[in-house]
Amino acid sequence: MNDLRPFVIFAETVSHGSMSAAAARLGMSASAVSQAIKALERESGVTLLHRSTRKLTLTEDGERCYAHCLRLIEAWKAASESLAQARDAPTGELRVAAPIGFGSYIAPALAPVLSTWPKLRLRLLVSDEMVDLIDARVDIAIRVGKLADSGWVGRPLCELETILCASPAYLQRHGTPQSPQELSTHHWISLERELDESGQNASTPDDDAPSLVLGLQGDKRVKETVRAPVRIASTTQPTVQQICEQGLGIARLAYIDAQSSIKRRTLVHVLPDWRLPVLPVTLVSPKKSTEPAKVRAAVEALKAYFTRLSSTRDR
Repeated sequence: MNDLRPFVIFAETVSHGSMSAAAARLGMSASAVSQAIKALERESGVTLLHRSTRKLTLTEDGERCYAHCLRLIEAWKAASESLAQARDAPTGELRVAAPIGFGSYIAPALAPVLSTWPKLRLRLLVSDEMVDLIDARVDIAIRVGKLADSGWVGRPLCELETILCASPAYLQRHGTPQSPQELSTHHWISLERELDESGQNASTPDDDAPSLVLGLQGDKRVKETVRAPVRIASTTQPTVQQICEQGLGIARLAYIDAQSSIKRRTLVHVLPDWRLPVLPVTLVSPKKSTEPAKVRAAVEALKAYFTRLSSTRDR
């Protein structure tokens, strides 16, 4: 007895006092209601209703069954309401995966959503590892750079402007580069995933050293490509910036990360007249036919926050 519908039909019949009233409630014919109850009685081997021309009366077995059916209907209504709530109001746990460098931006971006919807919880998974969205039950992931082909849904979030930075102490010891060609003679700090370890770095003393390939654009669309030797590599962007501020080399940093250090003069913008390619930032989510309200609200909040953040760049 895997079909629950006959129990619902039986309960509606009892609740409304007649098969015709139950039929109108359920969008069925009175004959179909009668046949459904008869089939339930036949399959269970129990009489549920005494029928007369005037009224229906519950049997003792029918009375016990009706009490269970009421709980069944209540559970069905609660399940329907929870789905409607998930569709219309952000509730439950929102799981967001982000690179370590983005972790500090997620809380202020989602603060308005969390304040507005007190039944919404946030689980923030901060890691530079590629988190499997399905295994970790992630609702939204933030990816920086070009996306690999996948079955996920990708939505542009923003573009990160990147700049070259060094500490005043480093530049005092090694000199400030005046042109892109001079960059290859300096020490470099880089993210490990950006290294070029192809051994083509012939312009440096150590031909086996990994390098960072930089494409720069100057005035009048002049372009230069530089292969810079990397002395220190790290798996996380915050560490790259910290090492850079310690005066150990030049690093490519996101402007939104470096701007406060530049204002404090712990970092200097190197070659400010030359621009690096922007890095696309994408919101990624599992492919689903519908999205719950918590995801829709989070996506809108993240887009609004990063749009404001990227528009504060001093030109």
